Amino acid sequence: MITEAFIRDLPKTDLHVHLDGSLRIPSLIEMAKQYKVELPSYTEEGLRELVFKDGYADLNEYLHGFKYTCGVLRDPEALERVSYELAWDNINEGVRYMEVRFAPMLSVNENMNLEDVLTAVDKGMRRAKREFNDRLLHENSNEPPFEYGLITCAMRFFTGGFSPYYQKISEAHQYMPQRQLYGLASLELARAVIAIRDQTGLPIVGFDLAGAEYGYPAEDHQEAFDYVHQHFMKKTVHAGEAYGPESIFQAITKLHADRIGHGYHLLNEDYIKHPGIEDRAAYVRNLCQYIADSRLTIEVCLSSNMDTDPNLASIADHPFRQMKELKLSTTLCTDNRLISHTNVTRELKLAVDHFGLSNRDLKSIIVYGFKRGFFPRDYRQKRIFVRRIINYYHEMEKKHKIDVAPVNEY
Repeated sequence: MITEAFIRDLPKTDLHVHLDGSLRIPSLIEMAKQYKVELPSYTEEGLRELVFKDGYADLNEYLHGFKYTCGVLRDPEALERVSYELAWDNINEGVRYMEVRFAPMLSVNENMNLEDVLTAVDKGMRRAKREFNDRLLHENSNEPPFEYGLITCAMRFFTGGFSPYYQKISEAHQYMPQRQLYGLASLELARAVIAIRDQTGLPIVGFDLAGAEYGYPAEDHQEAFDYVHQHFMKKTVHAGEAYGPESIFQAITKLHADRIGHGYHLLNEDYIKHPGIEDRAAYVRNLCQYIADSRLTIEVCLSSNMDTDPNLASIADHPFRQMKELKLSTTLCTDNRLISHTNVTRELKLAVDHFGLSNRDLKSIIVYGFKRGFFPRDYRQKRIFVRRIINYYHEMEKKHKIDVAPVNEY
């Protein structure tokens, strides 16, 4: 009963999507020529064969494509362009609220400071939003408008080769212990984004920690997350993607996480490394209970996890099934639209097909995405927006002759 056409018509969210992992290939090729970034191929077919593949051997191969996408995002015009295109790619498949995340210090250079980077991304997103929402007004449509927020990512780990900014900070602190340096860079970013948010009004709604997880603990960045927490900014943390339950626990207790990015190994007892945890089953059970009670939302990325875990034979084996059985709060996201050849409609359809979701399940997941989003405006406005989403979902149920499902409160 739940068709792809129905899902495409539904209002949706994407709360976990990386700007630099979601470019259009023709745009990447054009910008690479413009900015003199060398690509292994200058055709879409060639890049899909060599870089942006249908499947990847491991995480390193999956991440290889970012060398090229990040390479072209060193100019305000490029950042505005890819942001504008990403917003329209989402709008055109029914996404009505998204939070685009990116590590702005990867784009900072001698010609573009942090505020320039943030402003350029916002400019592209805002232009798409204005065009679409103005069209709705002109057509007197009852379709929900498009809204968005920006999430800035600190890096768990970096080297001077990551970007000109990271080169400079590495050179300026040559004798600082590496893990302390990572925390220092995160704290500087935290201070900057709070100041820019407050001075400019840019819709910077969240702070994230991304990058290599194993061997680079969240606690190194505690001071940065304490700072944004004290300044009323929401937090989402990549955790449980390449490490296990302990990493997720640390994201919650040390970094005040409001949401967890991926959480893929949340239920994997074999990924618990601390020798002091003797009863691993009890540790996982208690952690899951805490997450469920707290309604901490997990940003699940099915296709991305398939791409980065060679041991995952089928999406049907993804721990999302157990997360739903445990009644955890989850939302389905793309992670990287280009790298994983996906979009929100496809992620939801995969979940329907492999986990037997009913319309009630699907509605709960979608509505949770809107409720748990870090909406950039007043909470009262958020409630009005969510109610409009629920009403429009009901209209799509009638249009596609789907039995109307109630909205789950939990």
